Amino acid sequence: MDAQKIAQLKAFVDYCQSNPSVLHDPPLAFFKDYLQSLGSRIPPDPIPRDNIKSEGYSGMAKAKEEYSTKSSDKKDDYAKFEDEIVESDIELEGELMEPDNDPPQKMGDPSLEVSEESRDAAQMCKAKALEAISEGKLEEAVEHLTEAIFLNPTSAILYAARAGVFVKLNKPNAAIRDADAALQINPDSAKGYKSRGMAKSMLGKWEEAAKDLHLASNLDYDEEINSALKKVEPNVHKIEEHRRKYERLRREREVRKAELEKQRRRAEAEAAYEREKKEESSKSKASDPDYVDALQEGSVVSIHSSSELENTFKSASKLCRLTILYFTATWCGPCRFMAPLYKSLAEKHPKVVFLKVDIDELGDVAHRWNVTSVPAFFFVKNGKEIDRVVGADKSNLERKISQHASGL
Repeated sequence: MDAQKIAQLKAFVDYCQSNPSVLHDPPLAFFKDYLQSLGSRIPPDPIPRDNIKSEGYSGMAKAKEEYSTKSSDKKDDYAKFEDEIVESDIELEGELMEPDNDPPQKMGDPSLEVSEESRDAAQMCKAKALEAISEGKLEEAVEHLTEAIFLNPTSAILYAARAGVFVKLNKPNAAIRDADAALQINPDSAKGYKSRGMAKSMLGKWEEAAKDLHLASNLDYDEEINSALKKVEPNVHKIEEHRRKYERLRREREVRKAELEKQRRRAEAEAAYEREKKEESSKSKASDPDYVDALQEGSVVSIHSSSELENTFKSASKLCRLTILYFTATWCGPCRFMAPLYKSLAEKHPKVVFLKVDIDELGDVAHRWNVTSVPAFFFVKNGKEIDRVVGADKSNLERKISQHASGL
């Protein structure tokens, strides 16, 4: 089996051991079935998969990614932070009520001066409302309480009572409007907080509901408030835990992002330093008389030993110079024809190193360079051949020198 595939498989198994919930990913169903067929026990999935919006890739792909990212570009790390973290849904308890969209109920005139007669009449309407509530006639109770509110619009108790009836009628928005009115008149209205808390729980506003119900309980505790809190608080705890989890994930994400940015800046600074150091080194070498003198700029350098050739190559490499190694012979007619041109080219290109080797004097050097005929011109950079011209081809030699010497 291929070694790389084995390594990827090992990485996947390691990932499954650290995060067994990945086996519940739909794309890995075949692997989970295989493990179970061998008698393996798969831990239950702690996350409801139906409510998760996918934000990544399957377990196998993730394991393979973790294996390959050891040698991948840092850009992959930054790409992970481009998308926002997708939060999973929360499984909350209790049924929610459809919001009531009825026109707002009639309210009293808060600027009205209330007489004793109006107060007494309002109390009589309230008594009728309580009797209607006991008989289950909730709509009739709302009518009596509305009449009472018109008679005494300064009474927080009347608004709170009507809010309680609206809760029973499953009209949470109407209940909230009345509770707000009661609390505006009396900020310590326990019934106002109680009715508003129960109405908000019907709309799924769990945290707001819990806050109102706790205030109501502190002002005037009763069993109905306690029963409502028992239904609301578990959902509030789930929401708070969910929020803490994703706040932690976002903080960790920001810390990691900042660390990667720090690493990127450090790498850029180090690269800039190395470039500057290299440029300074090149400048110092370019101005070093030992290197420059050895290359005899603008002249043809005759080589008389292998060691002299190697030292010249080293000097040229340190100065990043193009070198032309010209193999010739005294008995070669075409060589004598090319000699004046070669000298004029050396004068024309002072930053190119022009060398000359007599094959009869340095036969071992000619042998190493596989010289089979002369004249032969070898183009060398950093000690390696990059091109050649064989024969007395003036135009081709001039063209290739111009090509390889560009920028020098």
